[in-house]
Order: sequence, then C-alpha cells, then structure tokens
Amino acid sequence: MHVRAATVDDLVGMQACNLHNLPENYTMKFYLYNALTWPSISYVAEDHKGRIVGYILATMEDAEEQPDGTPAGTKQKPHGHVASISVSRSYRRLGLAKKLMVQSQEAMANIYHASYVTLHVRKSNRAALGLYRDALAFTVKDIEHKYYADGEDAYVMQLSLKPQHEAR
Repeated sequence: MHVRAATVDDLVGMQACNLHNLPENYTMKFYLYNALTWPSISYVAEDHKGRIVGYILATMEDAEEQPDGTPAGTKQKPHGHVASISVSRSYRRLGLAKKLMVQSQEAMANIYHASYVTLHVRKSNRAALGLYRDALAFTVKDIEHKYYADGEDAYVMQLSLKPQHEAR
C-alpha cells in the first residue's frame, strides 16, 4: 500500500471510500473546501492498481471555533481536527489507518504548528477506539451527546502533538 498526500483529483475516490464504509457521509463541497483550504494534511492510501482504499481528511482550527469555555479573543495555538478517516473493509488490519493518522499528525505539527489534534468517534466503534486510544495514545476529553445523525453519542478524543524536530 502506498500513502501519499491527497489531491483534488482524489476527492471522488475519497468520497466513494466514505460512502462504502461509513454511516456518516459528506457532500463533495465539504471535501473540496477542506482539501483546498488545508492541502497538506489530508492523505490517501492506494492499492497496487492506484485505487483509493483509504483516506484521512483533516482540518485546522483555532480557539474561537472551540466551545471549550476559552474566552473569545484568547490567543491559543492552532490545532488539527480529523474530519473523516476511512479504510475499505478488505484493507483493514494492515496498519493503513494508523499510517494515515501519523502522516496527517506530522503535517499538522510541522506545517501548521498544531499543538494537538482532536477527533470524534462513535461510542460503539470499538475498533476505532482501540486504534485511537491504544495505538495512537489519544485520550477521551468529552462526550458529545447525540452527535451523529442517528442519535449516537461521540467521544471527543485528543492527542498532543510536537513538531518532528522536537520529538527527537
């Protein structure tokens, strides 16, 4: 499997991967906006035929966008957010999701100087929780009740980031 930075040409394949694998789906406008706004932090995984079998779509956020009680106008370091990640069923358990996450996290830290990254995950998604908590060291920061369209709650998870030159 080959992991590389996503391009605008990949958006249809990313959306198809999402539609086949996840219950929450997004419009092409959502993919396009995020890919054009933060082009360096989203990645795709390709099979040997060049087909997209996984992706991560990430964004950057600032303090004003976070409902964490921080007063408006308070200067905070930027942070990343995983908007969506998906790996096709037949390519799971190969380490692709972890590789996509690590690539995106490194880009967030090194390019945008993100101090941390957040994501939402269904409380019932044990496989994803295992990846985020056990393999990547995310911690649960909060619960957003009825976050998903079907009414399921989401864990809000967070991971501190360090630029690659600081991590060594």
